[in-house]
Amino acid sequence: MRYSRSLFHTVAFSTLLAASSFATSAAHAADKITIMVGGYEKQIYLPAKLAESLGYFKDEGLDVELLNEPAGVDAENQLLAGAVQGVVGFYDHCVDLQAKGKFVESIVQFSQAPGEVELVSSKHPEIKSVADFKGHSAGVTGLGSSTNFLTQYMVAKAGLKGGDVTSVPVGAGTTFIAALQQDAIQVGMTTEPTVSRLLKTKEASVLVDMRTIEGSRKALGGTYPAASLYMETAWTEAHKEETQKLANAFVKTLHFINTHTGAEIAEKMPKDFYVGDKEGYIRALDAGKGMFTADGIMPEDGPKTVLAVLSAFSKNMQGKQIDLSKTYTTEYVKHAQAM
Repeated sequence: MRYSRSLFHTVAFSTLLAASSFATSAAHAADKITIMVGGYEKQIYLPAKLAESLGYFKDEGLDVELLNEPAGVDAENQLLAGAVQGVVGFYDHCVDLQAKGKFVESIVQFSQAPGEVELVSSKHPEIKSVADFKGHSAGVTGLGSSTNFLTQYMVAKAGLKGGDVTSVPVGAGTTFIAALQQDAIQVGMTTEPTVSRLLKTKEASVLVDMRTIEGSRKALGGTYPAASLYMETAWTEAHKEETQKLANAFVKTLHFINTHTGAEIAEKMPKDFYVGDKEGYIRALDAGKGMFTADGIMPEDGPKTVLAVLSAFSKNMQGKQIDLSKTYTTEYVKHAQAM
């Protein structure tokens, strides 16, 4: 059978186009960066969703997918399993993991205070200090999470033993509130906007407030770098260009937060993040946005505070030499600022 030259060219071109299309699609898939966020509706992790909303990832030519995971420890596990390339979570995981022989580092430091609050159920007015936690259940997002770390530190600091208080993983938001209402927990650590929701209904009161730098220093003994973008060191070394672009996007986002009001920032967030109370969301954001760094740089005294906090209760840290310089880097954020 004979084919015309024009038909041959058409078929060849179509085949070439399909192959090209497939290659482009494969390259696009390979270039996707998946970041797991330890609850992206939490105000402490606001930079993740805000960067997406402002189009800063796309401006850098990045294809970023944000996945939501209420407990930071589960996000950490996904990173170590290679299921995601980055985590928006607390910096303290970088220190904790090095004690276990795993090397991850904070690439962009979002905050210099945890943004966490220890709440006490209004059903338990007898609890007036952390020392009164003995025999009670304390809500945390997950076992091994940063809220669990901070709770264990406060319990140890108050002179209690680990078994004196039961840590209960209750997540955040609606599940945290339900646990408090049902008396499954009597105290618990959570963030905005959950804090404001419970204060508004008077179902809880504030015992320890770490939403500000001053409150963090009072509770933890120093500046406590918390929310960050952290990634495995091996991945960042192999993908310096992508890591730099992520840093560029997040540094621009932090600048936006630093130069805009809570109301202006709230307008860029998904409406369901307000949980039916936009005014309360904005008030909490205005009151707490000072926790965010303006430039993504790790506070100089921060890593030592985190190490001291973890060492106060964690058996993982005992007898371990931690090289704090390998738990974070300022290389990418400084380059982003110079651009």
